[in-house]
Order: sequence, then C-alpha cells, then structure tokens
Amino acid sequence: MTPGRVMVIGAVGSGKTTLVMALAGERESATKTQAIEYRACTIDTPGEFAENPFYYRALFATSMEADTVLFVQDSTREYSIWPPGFAGAFPRRTLGVVTKIDHPQANVIRAREALAGLGLKGPVVAVSAVTGEGIGQLRQLLERDAWD
Repeated sequence: MTPGRVMVIGAVGSGKTTLVMALAGERESATKTQAIEYRACTIDTPGEFAENPFYYRALFATSMEADTVLFVQDSTREYSIWPPGFAGAFPRRTLGVVTKIDHPQANVIRAREALAGLGLKGPVVAVSAVTGEGIGQLRQLLERDAWD
C-alpha cells in the first residue's frame, strides 16, 4: 500500500509543517512555510492561505494535485478559523487532525468540536508530532487502500 499525495492546511502556527515532517519520519526543527511546498507525498501550505478567504481559490486549485486534504486544528487554539462546511468544497477525501495534544494547554475536545462542522469525509485523528502519539494511526488512514 502506498500513500497518495496529502495536502495539509490550517492556521499559522497550527503545526502543519511539523506534522508533515513527523509523517515523513524527520526530526529536525520546522521553519515557517512561506509558500506552498511540494514534497514527494505532501503539499504543505502557508497558514495565511487558510486564514484569508482571498486565498481559498489557491487552496481549492492546489487540492486538485492531492488525494487527501488534512484540515489541521491546533488543540491549544481557543477558536476555529474554518467556515462551516468548508471541507465540503474540496473534491477530495478530507480528514481532520488535532495537533499538539501533548501541550499542557491542549483541549482536544474543543479542537474536535472546531473540526466537527466542516463536513469532513473522513475521521478526526488527534496527534502529537513531539511524542509520536497518533502518527501511526494517521499514516494508516492515509494509505490509499484504506479508502477503497
């Protein structure tokens, strides 16, 4: 089983690049994503694209190059940037990912609630890129055959 290409979107500082690196098994420090970054199996997007409706068209167009779109919600964030039903506008498989679950101020329930109204076509997975918790489960969900 091989994973298809995954596009990762979320707010600035939500842990998108760290998540991409954890999925790839990399341990180096993440840096701020300034532009859309393509890797062999991932598309990492700047947080500004998710936070500014002006850039939504770029997200929709870029999603055509992906098999799955991950909507990332930081468990330490007190609010959601996502408009209701937003995931339904993407013609791809969509999953939710709650990040930073190892953080002392993590509120996984609130983060799951923030993702609940998006119209996701798949489950929500809670992960920690630091401890590795949930990363294996997310990898399994991203396997192509898991969607057949």
